[in-house]
Amino acid sequence: MTKLILLLTLINTPSILSQMDTVLVQKLDSLLNYNESLEHRLDVLEKNIDDILWFQRVGDVAFIDKVFMTGPPKWKETDTTDPAFGNPVKFWSYVFIPKDIDFNKKYPLLVFPHGGVHSNFSTYYTHIIRELMYQQYIVVAAEYRGSTGYGKSHYEKIDYGGREVEDVDSSRKYMIDNYEFVDSERVGLIGWSHGGLISLMNIFQYPENYKVAFAGVPVSDLITRLNYMDEDYRELYSADYHIGETVEENPEEYKRRSPAWNVEKLQTPLLIHTNTNDEDVRFIEVEVLLNALKEADKEFEYEIFNELPGGHSFDRQDTKLALSIRLKIYKFLEKYLNPPKTFKNIDEIRQIIYR
Repeated sequence: MTKLILLLTLINTPSILSQMDTVLVQKLDSLLNYNESLEHRLDVLEKNIDDILWFQRVGDVAFIDKVFMTGPPKWKETDTTDPAFGNPVKFWSYVFIPKDIDFNKKYPLLVFPHGGVHSNFSTYYTHIIRELMYQQYIVVAAEYRGSTGYGKSHYEKIDYGGREVEDVDSSRKYMIDNYEFVDSERVGLIGWSHGGLISLMNIFQYPENYKVAFAGVPVSDLITRLNYMDEDYRELYSADYHIGETVEENPEEYKRRSPAWNVEKLQTPLLIHTNTNDEDVRFIEVEVLLNALKEADKEFEYEIFNELPGGHSFDRQDTKLALSIRLKIYKFLEKYLNPPKTFKNIDEIRQIIYR
């Protein structure tokens, strides 16, 4: 009892409480830092496992490689004394080459940026890659700055709608510079969600580099988007290592990164798909883009799908319905890229790819 009274007395002493608060804060900070580090290490492990799955799931129809390249320097650099100041950002890109091509001929290239604020090019896209391999497209998929599976440093280089766009264009240039069977005159873009935004921003910034683009359920207007997303999502953009300001503090910066505010630059044949029950990139956001393009008197194609199963992933599933929609995408692309092989109907796709 005496010891308990002494302990209670010590705990209630202000100086002791202050010391305990300091220790607890230090322990909590240490725990949070450890947890953050562990999350990145688990992302690396998950990415390494998924890389093995790529070879297992697509290796029978494609030569698969992962190549190391560079994009522009980081957007936000302040320490001019750092030896790495101004250095290009290094990143990996997947390369998929159909096994049945004639290396003495030229083939179209599809640049395929992945989606997600922080995500990566995963085997989620297995069947789409198999479908593209059958058509004899060469595919490059950049793990641009901010992608997961490459540690905290790469994660915090994120530049949404900014220099990540140049990373993806750098992957296009890499393929043309290093693979003589890539036709530099037949290059297209295909992407969904955040990848749709990157596809749009690339054809806006580099119209001379691309013959055609498809943007599926594309992130279209960050101002509209952040109004309906929760605070945790908004903090991904206002983080110190990212934009560092909220939409309210700097709306012009968010406009600069949004396709809907850059539509006057469109010169490239474009197809856009959206779904009215999309739970991620809501239709009201894509509608802002569609209206802006129309008001700018731009020529483009689009289709609004009504309440289709799958919401955000409606045309990336393996169902007959999703395949029928992807066939529309492939038919649009083939008008401009002329792939050596094409699909006639969805039954042919199912027979060739799924059996």
